[in-house]
Amino acid sequence: MDGVFAVSLSSRLRLPFLLPQQAQKHVTLNETLRLLDALVATAVVSDRRVDEPETADEGDLFILPSGATGPAWGAMPAHALALYENGGFQLIEPVVGQVAFVRERRELVLFDGAGWTGAPFRTTSQPLLAVNADPDPRNRLVVAADSELLTHDARTPGSGDARKIINKRDAARTASVVFQSAFSGRAEFGLAGNDDVSLRVSSDGTAFRDVLRVSNASGRVAIGVAAAAPACALDVAGPVRVGSFAKAALPPANAGAGQIAFVSDESGGATLAFSDGVLWRRVADRAAVS
Repeated sequence: MDGVFAVSLSSRLRLPFLLPQQAQKHVTLNETLRLLDALVATAVVSDRRVDEPETADEGDLFILPSGATGPAWGAMPAHALALYENGGFQLIEPVVGQVAFVRERRELVLFDGAGWTGAPFRTTSQPLLAVNADPDPRNRLVVAADSELLTHDARTPGSGDARKIINKRDAARTASVVFQSAFSGRAEFGLAGNDDVSLRVSSDGTAFRDVLRVSNASGRVAIGVAAAAPACALDVAGPVRVGSFAKAALPPANAGAGQIAFVSDESGGATLAFSDGVLWRRVADRAAVS
């Protein structure tokens, strides 16, 4: 029977037990409740303050860093919990695995036996990450969903901007977005093998053909043009078709000089016409469309 009564503290939190035939059991019970009040859902004022405050609020709890000073703190070991109670600080030994919320920094820390660390709660680099899918060495980030939302930071808050950046090593590499059908590429948009913005299409996911390219040096646009730089603002490798209108359906000429349209029912036969800002005129003889 003596061995039964010899254990007076719980094995992990070191909480005092109530023992048979014990006098003033309320003292032991209150001590247990006091410890539970500090250890359960632990929240500390600070884990960085070195100097012991002269006064604190009842129940304030501190994690003592190395080098803590003061009448009570100076006698306590580093990483201990210091509880302010009944006008003074009381020592509480932390438990391995105990988590505490640090109020001054609004962060969680964990006691690992050697000290307190926030490492388990920080965002860390992960080699593979997937949502509702299985990643692989080539596709290290995979999301399988009907839609994905990337939005501006409204919580920090941020600037209200939302820029998504794809960075390549050098000009000869590719930074692009590929659109696939049954996991076979059909369109690619971005910087494909150079620093011009291009749109490419493919029928088999292997051979891609340039459809549109914007020169990063001049801003000129090429459609269907081979590797040479666009020669003018719009360089098209082939015929260009403009909209066909009956005379009565032509858009307003004063919407902007330089418009071009195909007039299907002009006197003498269909013709190209341009707007001079006031009237639509036939390209062939500059006469007004009639």
